Amino acid sequence: MLISESMKEFLDLDKRDREILSLYEKHPEMSQSEMAEKLKISQPSVSARIHKLKQKGALSHIVGMNLKKVSLYMAKVDVIANNTSSVLDIFKDCPYFLNGLIVSGKHNLCLFFVGEDISTLEAIVDGHLRSNPLVRAAEVSIVIATMKDFIMPIKMNFDLSDTPPCGNGCDCKDCSHHISNRCMGCPVTNSYNGKIWK
Repeated sequence: MLISESMKEFLDLDKRDREILSLYEKHPEMSQSEMAEKLKISQPSVSARIHKLKQKGALSHIVGMNLKKVSLYMAKVDVIANNTSSVLDIFKDCPYFLNGLIVSGKHNLCLFFVGEDISTLEAIVDGHLRSNPLVRAAEVSIVIATMKDFIMPIKMNFDLSDTPPCGNGCDCKDCSHHISNRCMGCPVTNSYNGKIWK
C-alpha cells in the first residue's frame, strides 16, 4: 500500500518506528527487552517509541479470537441502507456482530458477523436486515478462508436478558427461524441453544 507524503508527515515514522511496527506484526507478544536487543537500542528507547506510536494511533493491540483457527463461520454482509447509522445501531450490542463499515460504492454498508452455523447468520440477515424498512438490499457472503490470521474481539461476557439487545422487539421464542431450528437464538437470552456463549 502506498502512503502519501502528507500521511508520512502526519505519522512521522522513521526507520526505527517502522522496524518496531514490523516486529510487532510478526511477533505480537515480543517483550520490549527482546525488541531492544534485536534492534540494538536501549529498552527505554523502545518503550518511548512504543508510547509515541500508541499516542499517534500507529500501534494498537487487539485481543480476540483468531477466526482463521476457531470453528466459527464469518459472514460479510453488503447492505444498501437509507440510514447507515441507524442500521449499525441495531447491532452495537449483538454478540454475533464483529464490526460494520460505512463504505462508498453500490453498497453503503459492510457488516461482519460470526456464528456457530451458517443458518444462524442467514437468520440474522433475514430477521434484522432484509425485513428492515431502512434496508433496500442485503447480500450475504460466507468467508471461506483468510490469507492471514484474522483476530477479532468477540463479546463473550454479558448480562442475560429476556429480550435480545438488537431492540427490534423480537423474541427468539416467537421467531420462525428459531422455532424451526434454523437459528441458535440470541446468546444474551435463555433461548440460545449454541455452545460458544454458554
